[in-house]
Amino acid sequence: MRIGLFTDTYVPQINGVSTSVDMLRRALIKKGHEVYVITVSPDNLKYVIDKENHILRIPGIPVGIYDYRLTGIYPVRAVNIIKKLNLDIIHSHTEFGIGTFARLMAFQLDIPLVHTYHTMYEDYIHYITKGYFDKSSKKIVEHLTLFYCDKTASELIVPTKKTYDLFKEKYKVDKNIHIIPTGIEIERFYEEEIDAKKVEELKKKYNIKKTDFPTIFVGRLASEKNIVYLLEVIEDLIPKMPELKLIIVGDGPDHEQYQQYVNDHHLEEHVIFTGKVPWEEIPNYYHMAKVFLTASVTETQGLTVIEAMAAGITPVCIDDESFNQVVINDLNGKIFKDKRECKRAIYSLYKDEEELKRLSHQARINAEQFSSKFYAESILNVYEYAIKNFESRLGVIGKIVGKLKGEKDETDSK
Repeated sequence: MRIGLFTDTYVPQINGVSTSVDMLRRALIKKGHEVYVITVSPDNLKYVIDKENHILRIPGIPVGIYDYRLTGIYPVRAVNIIKKLNLDIIHSHTEFGIGTFARLMAFQLDIPLVHTYHTMYEDYIHYITKGYFDKSSKKIVEHLTLFYCDKTASELIVPTKKTYDLFKEKYKVDKNIHIIPTGIEIERFYEEEIDAKKVEELKKKYNIKKTDFPTIFVGRLASEKNIVYLLEVIEDLIPKMPELKLIIVGDGPDHEQYQQYVNDHHLEEHVIFTGKVPWEEIPNYYHMAKVFLTASVTETQGLTVIEAMAAGITPVCIDDESFNQVVINDLNGKIFKDKRECKRAIYSLYKDEEELKRLSHQARINAEQFSSKFYAESILNVYEYAIKNFESRLGVIGKIVGKLKGEKDETDSK
């Protein structure tokens, strides 16, 4: 199968979407498929064509949300390149920019479009509106998202029931919605795959002693991640847990704000900011900690929780649907409803090493169900269903002629 993955963000950018798209690409290639990635040029306004890895990067302009860029909806040079790829299916991973382009290309090529909804956009509106017109802006986002997902895609994929309910109950989408939790390359995080010397070097760098009880958060340093909540919990626990430390891995627009909070509350010896970490180094950082913490309620799934579990790090997560399908309280981690429960969960793991080991062991076992192999197989099932049930606007004869023409164009170009 010849597959086109269309995404606004891709490696070397570090975020959940770019990681999942890259993981899917490599998993599909392992299964013998030809995969092409169409994305945005991150650093310049030029086309970048990576023929060896089948990656096309299209010029884009910054939009003010992290390092995301927006392309034109119909870049002619990219259209001419994609026409020659003779794709069987297009899989889009964004609603805007490249996502709109994917929709137009699927229509023009007369092939099915599968779409994965990754991001709860309503939770990110404030980065553009700066607090003004939030209500009306959220309504616009809802209409645009609904239009793309309901009227355009042949099949829609969501990572959790939380997102499924958003479309079925709030947006009233009347079409197939496949719940497929995003997979990760869990093997990268296994303890036996980690260089213990590198982990020890990191511990020395950040002054983490054997007697410490290190916890970790991995993600963007932004308001929707609810990091102040974690800082307040840590601050309250220090009198009972003087060895407690929180390692915050990542960067973002609110980094200085959180650093200032730490300074003002004299938490410098207990809170460590690592800044942005290269993707390939992330597994080493998990292995510095005993517990993974998150209080974010804006996730569609929460891939960092799965990464931590694969590393054998016990997750302690806020009670949210995005985590409830992954973390089962007292089986492979802890779920808390408020700060009191969060503090109680952390303290119980601090006091009971056997419980910590038990949850850690079970966390790693349960993480296996989110492997990239199983994820790719589930996605391929959706592709096959979409192709089988696709209603061509050209009819059978038109499709055959288009296919032959595409093959001829590709041959002529070589």
